[in-house]
Amino acid sequence: MDAGSGKANGGLERSIGLFGAVAYGVGTIVGAGVYALMGPGVANAGNAVWLAFVLAAIIASFTGLCYAKLSSVYPTAGAEYDYVGEATGNKFLAFVVGWLVILSAIISVAAVALGFGGYLQALTGVPAVMYAAVLIAAMSVINFMGIKESIVANVVLTAIEVAGVVIIIFLGVGSLGSVDYLEIPHGVEGIVGAVGVIFFAFIGFEGLVKIGEETKDPTRTIPRALILSLIISTALYVVAALSVVSVLPYQELAGSTSALADVAEAAAGPGAGLAMSLIALISTANTVLILSIATSRIAYGMSKRSALPEFLSRVHPREKTPHFAIMTSSILALLFCIIGDIEFVANMANYTIFIVFLAVDAALLVLWRKKVIKGAWFVLAAVLGVVTSLVMLTQFDLEVTLLSLGVVLLGMLAYRFISPHLRSEPLRR
Repeated sequence: MDAGSGKANGGLERSIGLFGAVAYGVGTIVGAGVYALMGPGVANAGNAVWLAFVLAAIIASFTGLCYAKLSSVYPTAGAEYDYVGEATGNKFLAFVVGWLVILSAIISVAAVALGFGGYLQALTGVPAVMYAAVLIAAMSVINFMGIKESIVANVVLTAIEVAGVVIIIFLGVGSLGSVDYLEIPHGVEGIVGAVGVIFFAFIGFEGLVKIGEETKDPTRTIPRALILSLIISTALYVVAALSVVSVLPYQELAGSTSALADVAEAAAGPGAGLAMSLIALISTANTVLILSIATSRIAYGMSKRSALPEFLSRVHPREKTPHFAIMTSSILALLFCIIGDIEFVANMANYTIFIVFLAVDAALLVLWRKKVIKGAWFVLAAVLGVVTSLVMLTQFDLEVTLLSLGVVLLGMLAYRFISPHLRSEPLRR
């Protein structure tokens, strides 16, 4: 693999620097969290929703450190599939983890798109599902046009969405200190429930490792961008959460599908509310774009390793993007949109990603035992990541748990029955 600029082995173009990678990471995290899930988060945690963001960030950072270390050793689009495969030498486990990464990202695309639709539904009355479907199709076209074009669009959209969060913070500055920020209507259970929902706001930081084959100097750029993205996003989340509950009582925000627009309207009038709705639309659209890129690249990476059908690794001769992987993942995301309930869909994504995080953390521990990975701090992060992932997996309701485990079972069946000929191929090429 070419570690510099130019093209990686599969024909993907290396055109992303640190700035573009950080914008990619921040854009993934910020878009879904504040704009789509602040309402459900407040419904669980009340004025202490800021604390739920802090706890979710701490949990994410454990696995984030593991991703940072592993991506410096294996800077490939296969990401989790490669990590687990290298650690265990087991193609079945690697496949199931890769399958869950793809499905969690696809489900995340559906959830964020429904958040986009929720803002438009509040404005027009048209069902959110309709808008979500249009958004997924539009972002797929941008993804197809090329990674350089997608990253340029991402940088512009990220600037807009961060500006929206800064505006919310500014609108709430005058009201800071006006409420009890430790008022938790549902106690510890409410905080845990909020963390379970809000953790979705941090899903996507791991998507940075999927663009390793399109990044300049990936062994240095990806880890740095990952950590910087988490720090920047968490700081924005916490201050925005404090501002939101300072402007409006948490009882009025609980469960809102357009919480930031409600806050802007309360603080500065209907015009500000409309402007914030437009920014929220841009922000959620940006997250769908980034998740679409990440999903198609892991499918591409697994296909290159013969863990998925060969056509998914085909690169368009002109655009240099994995066009079949983009199309397939987009169609599946459209199907998940039909569920319609953003909190339920987000929790499904959370459940599957916690299984993935558990596997990644465990993979680092195994590779450390094999002396491939060195460093006590990374081992401590992996242990804490394993523990917190196991704890969080017990916090979801039965329906989410059963449906998510059904997705796991489908992956097992896919490996066993759909493409048995692929299993004869080596784990890595």
